[in-house]
Amino acid sequence: MIMRRNVMWMGAGVATGAAVLALHGCGGSDGDDASNATYIKAAWVVVGAQNQAIARVVTSYAPAAATVANAACPLIAIDGQTTRMALRVGPGTAALRPTASAPADSKPSQFPVSVCEQAVPATAASVSVAGQALPLPKAEPQRIIVLGDSGCRLKKADNAWQPCTDGEAWQFAKVSAAAAGFKPDLVLHVGDYHYRENACPADIAGCQGSPWGYGWDTWQADLFKPAASLLASAPWVMVRGNHEECARAGQGWFRFLDTQPFSAARSCDDAANDGTANYSDPYAVRLGRDTQVVVFDSAKTGKVALKPSDAQFAIYQKQFQQVASMASQSGLANTIFTNHHPILAFAPVAGSAPAPGNLALQSAMSGLYAQAYYPPGVNLALHGHVHNFQAISFKTGQTATLVSGTAGDNLDVALPDPLPSGATPAPGAVIDQIAHHASFGFLLMERRPQPSKGWSFEAYTAAGKLLATCLQEGYALNCDKSGFIAP
Repeated sequence: MIMRRNVMWMGAGVATGAAVLALHGCGGSDGDDASNATYIKAAWVVVGAQNQAIARVVTSYAPAAATVANAACPLIAIDGQTTRMALRVGPGTAALRPTASAPADSKPSQFPVSVCEQAVPATAASVSVAGQALPLPKAEPQRIIVLGDSGCRLKKADNAWQPCTDGEAWQFAKVSAAAAGFKPDLVLHVGDYHYRENACPADIAGCQGSPWGYGWDTWQADLFKPAASLLASAPWVMVRGNHEECARAGQGWFRFLDTQPFSAARSCDDAANDGTANYSDPYAVRLGRDTQVVVFDSAKTGKVALKPSDAQFAIYQKQFQQVASMASQSGLANTIFTNHHPILAFAPVAGSAPAPGNLALQSAMSGLYAQAYYPPGVNLALHGHVHNFQAISFKTGQTATLVSGTAGDNLDVALPDPLPSGATPAPGAVIDQIAHHASFGFLLMERRPQPSKGWSFEAYTAAGKLLATCLQEGYALNCDKSGFIAP
């Protein structure tokens, strides 16, 4: 039996949480102003390398005078022992830098909040901030939510203006609540949290009043507020997407979500440092005794094949060699690779045959592992980026692939059904089975009973309707439905 903690979300604009705590006089801890719940705008737990759990808080508290170290940060109680959280980064406005948009459609990124953090020991049984418990990792997680591409698209270059204030048109809050209802032990977000890049035009009704740009107000609207229930339900493993590269929402990525220590050189504030900040080494998170997930940063990957002389080619080859080392560890029956861009999956193209997987990553991988692409021991790959669901298994032995990019952004068109004869996501990869759909939703990943060493993956709609179940066995996936799945 899996024991659950009752967690109340502390989110700005959410009636439950800060307001309730204030009414009951629980805002401060022993009168500590920084620990007053009315200042806490977001609180969650992220899991990084070597399974290090990190409690994070976004706070609007601004002490009149810094009388103690980390004065802006609240107290945190770990197994009854109280300490002040460390300041990750304080308030500030980053000067306008080159972005993916024209300067006239960009603005400086304002962060009028502090981000505080605290490493949580693996032995911790309870953690709380401002009187509210935070979810802790399970040693042997059984149920994991997988989702991605969750933000609301406001993009002038594509003339794409999602109705961000319409909970039916932009369904991330609905997806988040449905996923939280499964009481997961862990959440894996496969990237692209932030999409509100440009100001909503005056003649577009559905997005009037939405924040835009790369500052705190947009991050709050695109992630922290709609994901409130899911952030409260379980710790998260956070994968970086292309919308979190430095010319987009990289500043917020490093302030809020990245698991490495914050530094100016890796903040995306100065474009001169993008060559460093746009790449992070892969790391592994153990999922119990026999499985690990390897997190890979592909935020800056391009769409065309790389040449061996390209700087990215060397970077990605080195990182895939690191993945190989992680996958070769003894005692691990299952290594699951996760990054944002699908490698052995399709990109739908309206009115045409689907495009293959990411050519840049394929070129670096095939230079090391030929048409296996992944190093030995990588049994399964999880991605987003493409805004549909795909489950693909191969006759030719390549790593099985799942795509779950349907949490909120505009959906892609459905893949052709059936696929054109000979369609393949990569040279040498012959499809054995594919299941796919194009509707908002998420995946539920569950540990299968012994003696199986695999996992099951259930695809759900935003309303919680089960669409398909896929069982992992080694490098293969067997789904109970094939081809297009109607929601």
